[in-house]
Amino acid sequence: MASHERYQKRRLFSSYFWVVISVFLVLFLLGIMGFFLLNSQQIADHFREQVPMSIYFKDTAKEVEMRQLEKTLQMADYTKSAIYVPAEEGAKKLVEDLGEDFIANLDGFNPLPNSIDVRLNANFVTDGEIEQIAQDLAAKDYVQEVQYDKPLVSLLNENVKRITFWMLVIAGIFVLISFLLINSSIRLSVYAKRFTIKTMQMVGATKGFIRKPFIWTSVKLGLIGAVLALIALAGVVYWMNGLIPELEILKNYKMLTILFIGVLVFGVLISLLSTFFATTRYLNLRTDELYY
Repeated sequence: MASHERYQKRRLFSSYFWVVISVFLVLFLLGIMGFFLLNSQQIADHFREQVPMSIYFKDTAKEVEMRQLEKTLQMADYTKSAIYVPAEEGAKKLVEDLGEDFIANLDGFNPLPNSIDVRLNANFVTDGEIEQIAQDLAAKDYVQEVQYDKPLVSLLNENVKRITFWMLVIAGIFVLISFLLINSSIRLSVYAKRFTIKTMQMVGATKGFIRKPFIWTSVKLGLIGAVLALIALAGVVYWMNGLIPELEILKNYKMLTILFIGVLVFGVLISLLSTFFATTRYLNLRTDELYY
């Protein structure tokens, strides 16, 4: 008798353990998907704002004109940053990048013009907007030309749209798979107690009374799995913040709150619903059907 009780306890512990593990793994992966989905726009904006635009001045351009344009750009709503780069500084940087003093090979002649390096705000890095800005700047008398990587801008915007669409599709599929996996694990744990459910029902216990301990146990297991998932997710968020510090992920309190509360609520809600439907199924079965 004692060995049978120990066996039942081990079996019960094993079913609870696998419910927690299932909830943890599913919610952790779902949380990762949610994290990238919530940050997809911010990540896309980050890459858009790295697209460089260079404004090159004519040799006849005056210092005051170049400095005035720099200040005008810095105050423009489409500009993230605008830095004036004198020809000498540009040449020095190019020598460092190339690892070769090309000026010495040209007998001291510096072919680079004065310029301004511009980074645009993400909303303006579209084919139409950036082209219009470039044309307006190139129309100035003292500007020689305005350069930016047109193919890169087009490719970046196309990929952002494509990635966002597929992330939404994958997230929807993953939510469905998550529900099925957690639901299956909880149903198996309830299945192990199907005879107890039917016995309680036969002695006159109401359906609500029978469901209550099962639901409460599943909710606690769901909470444990959700907390473990949140701890692992917090580690991933911290790692991502160090990997791309420019995004300032840890300062995005609204996103983090939505993500963590969403994972917690999903874990509890799916545990509650799965247990409710699983216990209802066995409550509605005849005694002879419990063996199948």
